[in-house]
Amino acid sequence: GSAVGPEIADGHPLKAAVPKGQRFGPALPSGSTTEDVVGVGTDRTARIDRLSLSGSVTTPAGRLKLGGLNQYALPVGSIGAYTSDWGSASRARATCGTDTRRSAPCSKDTYEVTVRNGRVVATSGKPGTGTIPAGTTVLVGREDGARQLRKLTKGQSVRVEHRLVAASGVRYAFAIGGFPVLRNGAPLKGLDAKATAVRTAVGIANGGHRLLLVALDGRPAYRRGLTVAELAAQLKKLGATEGFDLDGGGSSTLVARPRGATRVSVRNHPSDGSERAVPNGIGVFAAG
Repeated sequence: GSAVGPEIADGHPLKAAVPKGQRFGPALPSGSTTEDVVGVGTDRTARIDRLSLSGSVTTPAGRLKLGGLNQYALPVGSIGAYTSDWGSASRARATCGTDTRRSAPCSKDTYEVTVRNGRVVATSGKPGTGTIPAGTTVLVGREDGARQLRKLTKGQSVRVEHRLVAASGVRYAFAIGGFPVLRNGAPLKGLDAKATAVRTAVGIANGGHRLLLVALDGRPAYRRGLTVAELAAQLKKLGATEGFDLDGGGSSTLVARPRGATRVSVRNHPSDGSERAVPNGIGVFAAG
């Protein structure tokens, strides 16, 4: 239930990106990373951007670099921070695989430290599970990160800081991960032109003041879907100058509340035959 890329909701950073080798989905175009996002800034303008994690753990012995925030996979040798936004899922998955191979065995060198109100309140030799209360941060370390965390003891003062930094310098009200397929009206190089699937995408037009939300219909007549290259061409045809691919297949779902209705309903035909639980999405709400 955790997405690959960074996420910001209502201006609040929810998570950072997993290592490229730990992602799921079609191959990334040349030059793309798991940090790529599409979002709307506090200036009410939509953009394709890149969000990187900037964070640290300040201890009595010095400052440690933070390598993850609410991620299902942490870089080898790093320390990740988990907050109440993570939910109750086990944090053990975060120490499995490597930066280049998702199926690699889980690390046997792990450690976990719980920080509340700026103090270490608990330690554990392995990642745990369960809801994290507000105001509490759980630090999970693997390899060198675990060795650094083992130096901490109960009662010690620890300060955890983290933020998502945009390559553009823009502050985002909302952002979601995926990968770009169209820039300045031209498809990116290296887009897959063979594999077809039902897809979800975002197009940006009118200098970032018009957002196109696209979900391919998954009913049998259209289940062939589009290649990523065809998706970029379709977004351009719809008037977009920038295009961004989101999760597709059975995850492609479009819901809306028609005027006069009291609840939303599914407007497309999900290719699974019914709605699939997905970790994120884009919501558009009318003011008032």
